[in-house]
Amino acid sequence: MRKVEPKIRLATEADLPAINDIYNYYVLNSTCTFQTEPETSEDRARWFALHDELHPVTAAEIQGQVVGWASLSRYHARSAYRHTVEDSVYVREDLRSHGIGTALLKDLVERAKQLGHHSIVATISADQTGSIELHRRFNFLEAGHIREAGRKFDRWLDVILMQKML
Repeated sequence: MRKVEPKIRLATEADLPAINDIYNYYVLNSTCTFQTEPETSEDRARWFALHDELHPVTAAEIQGQVVGWASLSRYHARSAYRHTVEDSVYVREDLRSHGIGTALLKDLVERAKQLGHHSIVATISADQTGSIELHRRFNFLEAGHIREAGRKFDRWLDVILMQKML
C-alpha cells in the first residue's frame, strides 16, 4: 500500500469533530477501544481539556483534513506515576496501513522524550496485532498480559501491556 507523509501538529478544538468521528468508528466496529458507546462532542471536549502541555493531543493532517490523531495521557492519577504516560493512536479507517499511525507514534515518542517523561505504556487488545506490531517497531516491549480484561461484541478480550523506556 502507498505510504503517505502526513503533517503532524498539535490538535486544536477545531479538530475535535474529526477526532471524534475517527474514534467513534472504532467504538462501534473494533476492539481497539473497550468503549462501547460513542463519545459525545461534550465528552470529547472534556477529554481534550484534560490534556495539557505535558499530555498533548496531536493530529495527522493530509491536504487540510485530519486523518488521524494521537495522545499522551496520564497513566494514573497518583503523583508517583507522573513520569509515565499512556499513548493512544487512531487513524481514519480508510487510510490504515498507509504510514499515518507510524508517523503519529514516532512523533509521540519524540514529544514524550522532549517533555521529560520516563516511560510510555500502551494498553492494547490482544487481537489488535497491527497495533502490537506498530509498537514493537518503536521498541515497546511486552510488559504484561491480562486475560479476559474486557468484554465487547459478546466475547472476552485479553489486554497486552507494552512499555517503552525513554
